[in-house]
Amino acid sequence: MVQEAEYEISSKAGDVEIRRYRPIVLATVRGYSDNDAFSLLFDYIAGGNRTSRKIAMTAPVITAEKIPMTVPVVSGRGSFSFVLPTDMTIDSAPVPADSRVILEAFPERSVAVIRFRGRASRRQVESVTEELKSALARSNRQPRGEPFLMRYNPPITPGFLRRNEIGIEIEG
Repeated sequence: MVQEAEYEISSKAGDVEIRRYRPIVLATVRGYSDNDAFSLLFDYIAGGNRTSRKIAMTAPVITAEKIPMTVPVVSGRGSFSFVLPTDMTIDSAPVPADSRVILEAFPERSVAVIRFRGRASRRQVESVTEELKSALARSNRQPRGEPFLMRYNPPITPGFLRRNEIGIEIEG
């Protein structure tokens, strides 16, 4: 079983969950297609780091791109990130051998999330993102930052079995 980023559900309203994520460390690539970014990050966790240490694959894989209307794009050239195992900190994670891979630490934070199934097409991502933003506006919750797409399954997983989520960090 693949380790997932740890969180607790603070509240739920309809399809929207408010989650409190524990601190995480991401290995991130920016400015590459999803396939190229995935390859760079996979090389890093497969031992392409200064200590040649292999790192367990975790979930979700996170993609985001800042474009007009702040919609994440599924196959754009934004950021593409792997969540590192929960026992790693920014100081204990192996230093990437490739300078295109950067490590980022995120403190504990609250995130509003809607889950959906399928292949996360651009149209579906845009629709769920608008649904989440509307729900936040109705509940007077303030977003912090841009929406992001979280994917939990390998590409070979049939669409109807895939778990995807749109998240937006929120105040408080």
